[in-house]
Amino acid sequence: MLNEEQTWLEQARQGDKIAFGKLIEAYQRPVYNLAYRMLNNSGEAEEAAQEAFIRAYTRLHTYKPNHKFSTWMLSITSNYCIDLIRKRRALLLSIDEPLPPHPALMSDKQKGPEAQIMLSEQQEMVQSLLQELQPDYRQAVVLRYWHELSYEEIADMMDTTVSAIKSRLFRARRQLAEIGVANGVSPVPMTLERAAV
Repeated sequence: MLNEEQTWLEQARQGDKIAFGKLIEAYQRPVYNLAYRMLNNSGEAEEAAQEAFIRAYTRLHTYKPNHKFSTWMLSITSNYCIDLIRKRRALLLSIDEPLPPHPALMSDKQKGPEAQIMLSEQQEMVQSLLQELQPDYRQAVVLRYWHELSYEEIADMMDTTVSAIKSRLFRARRQLAEIGVANGVSPVPMTLERAAV
């Protein structure tokens, strides 16, 4: 896959739109998932994913082959989503759409109606807690716990240091626990990575 990806990248950098289309197919799911985690709205996430791929295509000349393409692509996506969140906050718009359950990750036992309701409620709770975080904390949490990126990759994407990322994640977990307790919810930050996908 990596050799194939490198071939597609080289062809795309020479203007081959079909090769870039293959990159889109390979990364559309993680890009959409990241946008959805950041924006909490499926329609906005689809538009953000499309915009991220457009930006990637127009900036392919800036991509450095010694970096992972996935990290570069997710960086473009998260930065675009941060811009949208800032604009949204400036317009004082609310974010209400809940996070739907992800059936692909459920066992047969979990697919029963009661289990789906519990999972849905848990995911909605985690998503609403995420929305309380400031954008750079939310970005770090999503990249670490849902996309399982290393501290180094997140620091590179967010143009900061590893220690700054660790500090943001620590503060974000503490803030999530405080928000949860204030809302009568048991502390959840340490189980964040498995609560919803």
